Amino acid sequence: MTKRDSFVFSSAPEPHRIRTKEILKNHPDIRKLIGKNPNTIFIITGLVALQIVMAWLVADKSWWIVAAAAYLIGAFADHALFVMIHECAHRLLFKKPEANRLAGILANVPQIFPSSVSFERYHIKHHSFQGVHELDGDLPNKWEAKLINNYFIGKVIWLLFYPLFQIFRIARLKEIKPFDTWVALNWLVQIAFVVAISFLLGPKAIGFLLMSFFFSVGLHPLGARWIQEHYLTHGEQETYSYYGVLNTVAFNVGYHNEHHDFPSIPWNRLPKIREDAPAFYNTLYYHTSWTKLFFRFLFDKEISLFSRIVRKDRGKVKLTDESKPDIEMINAN
Repeated sequence: MTKRDSFVFSSAPEPHRIRTKEILKNHPDIRKLIGKNPNTIFIITGLVALQIVMAWLVADKSWWIVAAAAYLIGAFADHALFVMIHECAHRLLFKKPEANRLAGILANVPQIFPSSVSFERYHIKHHSFQGVHELDGDLPNKWEAKLINNYFIGKVIWLLFYPLFQIFRIARLKEIKPFDTWVALNWLVQIAFVVAISFLLGPKAIGFLLMSFFFSVGLHPLGARWIQEHYLTHGEQETYSYYGVLNTVAFNVGYHNEHHDFPSIPWNRLPKIREDAPAFYNTLYYHTSWTKLFFRFLFDKEISLFSRIVRKDRGKVKLTDESKPDIEMINAN
């Protein structure tokens, strides 16, 4: 086995704009899937209410019950809320950007840490400049990749503290404005919520919400989602989808190739893309189990944080008129 000591460099443009163009050429009806899903706000409200009720239920229980509830229930709810924040970042609920941003702030509330507004600006850049190290916050820092590399214990620590490693990436992304009044509002809402929960329900309620947050993105089978999306687990294919049962509680976030190809199609219509254009997706490698991938990532030394495609090219594919409505959306910010 040869241990990687650098990312995989590609001189080719990112694959999604090219595939979008080809799909729309062969399946123009897919454009009808583009749109908003305002009913998503009811899912957000229900998940926020679930986390608050769960925090209340465990507020006077033993810490082992708090931890178990966070791992078995809270993590799934918080992960679903991340998907909802992702929908808001792409403005897939309402026509007005401000309404989507406020919905994202609401979805962020039980997650303790203010992140929804910042996620929006960094995530849109990830779509527009996939693999460009100076702009794609989804890529690990080089020091981060060297530190964790392909070591089992390093990968455990990385998954456990994944949100913290993401914060360290902000300094690298100098072209993205990190703070404004919307970020300030996000912080104020989170601070008010944490103070209220601490006063009304106590430390175990906060502990439940905190553990739910870290489990939802880290040392949990759900954490395999971050590996599934862009880590090179099958040759040098750059993006992977997940077609497994957990899509039912993760609101189809596993349809990642489909999402990158058509980021202006909401979560409930993503499976229809593959259904309508199977030749473009069934020929790609995809995952069927986050749990299997979770353990493979931990134990397979062939997979490290260097197992990512990077590129210098910031260029754009020349678009046909029919491909512009979808692709221009990802460059809106």
